[in-house]
Amino acid sequence: MKPPPHFPLTTLLTMLLASAGCMVGPHYKRPSAAAPPSFKEQPPVNFKEAEAAGWKQSQPGDAFSKGRWWELYNDSALNALEEQVSVSNQNVLQAEAQYKQAKAAVSVARAALFPIVTTTPSIATGRGTATGNGSGASGRQTSFTLPFNVSWEPDLWGNIRRGVTASAATAQSLAAYVANARLLYQAELAQDYFGLHGNDGEAELLTRTQTSYKEYLTLTRDRFSAGVASDLDVAQAESQLYQVQSQLIDLGVQRAAFEHAIAILIGKAPVELTIPPVPLTTGPPPLPLGLPSELLERRPDIAGAERQVAAANEQIGIAMAAFYPNLSLTGSAGLESSSLAKWFTWPSRFWSVGPQLAETLFDAGRRRGVVAEQQAAYDATVAAYRETVLTAMQQVEDDLAALRILAEEADKVRQTVQAANRALDVSSAQYRAGTVGYLTVITSQATLLNAEVTAVALLTRRLTASVLLIEALGGGWNGSQLPTKQNVTAAQR
Repeated sequence: MKPPPHFPLTTLLTMLLASAGCMVGPHYKRPSAAAPPSFKEQPPVNFKEAEAAGWKQSQPGDAFSKGRWWELYNDSALNALEEQVSVSNQNVLQAEAQYKQAKAAVSVARAALFPIVTTTPSIATGRGTATGNGSGASGRQTSFTLPFNVSWEPDLWGNIRRGVTASAATAQSLAAYVANARLLYQAELAQDYFGLHGNDGEAELLTRTQTSYKEYLTLTRDRFSAGVASDLDVAQAESQLYQVQSQLIDLGVQRAAFEHAIAILIGKAPVELTIPPVPLTTGPPPLPLGLPSELLERRPDIAGAERQVAAANEQIGIAMAAFYPNLSLTGSAGLESSSLAKWFTWPSRFWSVGPQLAETLFDAGRRRGVVAEQQAAYDATVAAYRETVLTAMQQVEDDLAALRILAEEADKVRQTVQAANRALDVSSAQYRAGTVGYLTVITSQATLLNAEVTAVALLTRRLTASVLLIEALGGGWNGSQLPTKQNVTAAQR
C-alpha cells in the first residue's frame, strides 16, 4: 500500500506550531496595595532621643542587610543559638521540604508540554491454522512485536503553560514562606532569650533585696532584744523577707519554660541545653526604619501572598481554555514479525498516525461556573494580599509606638527608683532614730522593689519590642532573594 502524502501532515504540524503561541485568559498585573509615604510614628528630632528609643531613620548595617539581624545586639551566645535555627528547627525544615515538593510539582506540570513515548514489546506464541495451500493445516505460530506509541496534546490555548506558571508561582510563594518561617522562629528565639535573661535580671534584683531584707531583719531583732522595737516589727520584717524569697523561687518556673522553648527552637531536647544566668544590662540598639513602600519588598510574607495572587490569575486562564477545542496527536511505529531473525529488518516495520479533536458542546454551564469560581478565588487572594500589607503596616506602627512609649516610661521609672532609694534611706535613718515605726520602712522597701522590678521588666519589653520591629521590617530579607521562575523550573530538569 502506498503511504499517504506527507504534505497535509506537514501543513497541519505547521499550523499547530503557529497557533501554540496563543494564550487565553487575563495577563497578570501585580495588584495595588496601600503604601503611605511615611509611617505615623516618626523618629524624635533629637538623635539621642531617637537612639534611646531604639530606632533611627537610616540605612541598615551589614548584619541587618545580610539577614543576620541578631548580631546588632552584640551577644555571642545569642548569635550561636540563632545560627542553629536555620539548620535544626523542625518547622523550618518542614517548610523547606514543602518548597522542594512545590518545585517538583513544576516539573510535573512542565512535562505536559512534551510528547509521551511508551513501548510495550511482546512475544506471543499460539496455535493456528494455515490455509494458504488449499488444505487446512494447524501449526504453532510466534509473533514478535516492538511498538513505540507517541501521544501529544499541543498547548494551543496556553492552559499547560499557565499551569507551569501557576506551579512556579506557588513554588515561589513557598520559598517566601520558608524565609518567613525562618524569620518567625529566629525572632521567637530572640524574644525567649531576652525573656530568660530578663528573668535572670529580676532574680539578681530579688537576691540583692533578700540580702538587704535579712540585714533589716537582723536590725529589727536586735532592736527588739534591746526593748526599743516590738515583736510586730520583727514579724513584719520576716514577712517581707519570706515574700521576696518565695518570689525568687517562683522565677525558676518561668526561666525553665524559656530555656525549654529555646531548646525546641534549635531542634534539641530540653535536656541538651543549659543557658547560664546572665542579667540584661543594655537597651535595644538603634534599628533602621526605611519607608512603608519598602515593606512590599522586605517582607517575605507579603512576597508570598503576591505570588499566590499570580498563581490564582493563571487558574482563570486555565478555566477559560476549557471553552476551546482540544487537539490530541497519537502515533505508533515499530517492528513486527513472525520470525525472530526477521524481527529487526526494514520490511517488518509498521506505523500509524492520526489527530483527534475534542470539543464540549453542552455542559449545563459547568465551564462558566468554573471560570466564575476561579475569578472569585483570585479576588480572595488579592484581598488576602492587601490585608497582609495592611497587617505589616500595623505591626511596624505598633512596634515603633511601643519602643517610643517604653523608652519614655523607662526614663520615668529610673527617676522613680532614684526617689524610692532616697525615701528608703530617709525612712531607715528615722527608724533607727526611733522617730517612725517599721511600717514606714516596709512601705519604702515595697515601693523601691516594685520600681526596680518594673525597670527590669521594661528593659525586657524594650528588647522584645525591638525584635518584633525587626521581624515586622522583614529581618533584612529582600525580594531579590526570591527564586525566579527559571530557578524553580530549571532546578528539576
